[in-house]
Amino acid sequence: MADKPQEQKQPKKEEGPRDERAKPKREQEKEEVRKGTASFTMAFRSSVEEIMGRTGSRGEAIQVRVKVLDGRDQNKILRRNVKGPVQIGDILMLRETEIEARELSKGGRSS
Repeated sequence: MADKPQEQKQPKKEEGPRDERAKPKREQEKEEVRKGTASFTMAFRSSVEEIMGRTGSRGEAIQVRVKVLDGRDQNKILRRNVKGPVQIGDILMLRETEIEARELSKGGRSS
């Protein structure tokens, strides 16, 4: 009985390429995007019609009224906050056209 070698069970190996389900989801997404290409989200053009004033705790944002030039909400006028330099006539690319910024308060700093 000692002469008979024991057979060890080895797990079955699948032949062919590595199973896609075994890879983490993030790795699968990376493979789909080719190197050297950029992907952008959908955006809608809008034109600055009026500069209303500065907002934010330190005045770092400018509140403007914009007119949407493209998309479902074409010709709609929205109030938006913009960070950085802006002037009347500038074109802004908006990712969404449904949410509007809060109206500026009339108070300002009180001494």
